[in-house]
Amino acid sequence: MGAFDIILIIFIVVVAAGAGLYFFNRWASNKMNTNQTLIDRSKQTASIYVIDKAKMRASKANLPKAVHEQLPRMYKIMKMPFVKAKIGPQVMTLMCDRDVYHALPLKKQIKVDLAGIYIVSMHGMKTKKEMKDQKKAKAAAKDGGGKPWDKVMAKFKRK
Repeated sequence: MGAFDIILIIFIVVVAAGAGLYFFNRWASNKMNTNQTLIDRSKQTASIYVIDKAKMRASKANLPKAVHEQLPRMYKIMKMPFVKAKIGPQVMTLMCDRDVYHALPLKKQIKVDLAGIYIVSMHGMKTKKEMKDQKKAKAAAKDGGGKPWDKVMAKFKRK
């Protein structure tokens, strides 16, 4: 077996793996699109009071038994974002989208779009860039004007 044969075998394996990934991606994309249309059809706006939020396994999240049985095995094992919220007089554990999870404020009344027990979006939600800018502004206000070298540079700019 020469070098050409080895290179040819490696090339064939790489092409086969690439084709497999391409078709798997198409299948997953179609499945995601159908699920997204179902979520869009069934979402409702609700006002909730966020009590607590945490990333935990579904078995420890105090979900209803019927919901826990319908979860795929992979979702039972991995940690997911959950929100404990009060909806009207009832306290519920809700599943949450990852982007929404980071933007949800604690101990506040907010309006969200719910699809069953899944929080799809939040009204007035900020983007990741806006949240980073807000954190930087809070840190700068807490430090008394920003980083130490900013104060030094400000002295030179005045002259």
